[in-house]
Amino acid sequence: MRLELEKGFLEISPDVITTISGYAATSCFGVIGMAPASVGDGIVRLLKKESLSRGVRVTTDKDNETVSIELHIIVRHGVNISTVSRSIMHEVRYVVENLTGIKVKSVDICVDSIMSD
Repeated sequence: MRLELEKGFLEISPDVITTISGYAATSCFGVIGMAPASVGDGIVRLLKKESLSRGVRVTTDKDNETVSIELHIIVRHGVNISTVSRSIMHEVRYVVENLTGIKVKSVDICVDSIMSD
């Protein structure tokens, strides 16, 4: 993503947006962690903190001014999934837009597993 500024430009790597999104999502109540974005064998694994970005997929839109974010999460057993998902959507959008200045078009949540602590 390239942002035009008053005195030049700022280029932000999609990896930065991915990392910010992963940390913002895992800071929300009810989220145990991230799951890999591509689960080929049907077995969901909890990603370590240093691998959070594997649970996030960022797509730059055609206008190159907005991004769409897809998060693969593991939630805590007993929480209201829709409430947790809305909280994550709001938090990720807020954090990404405030830290990068990039407009977030959408935040999609995929709940890949439910686990107890």
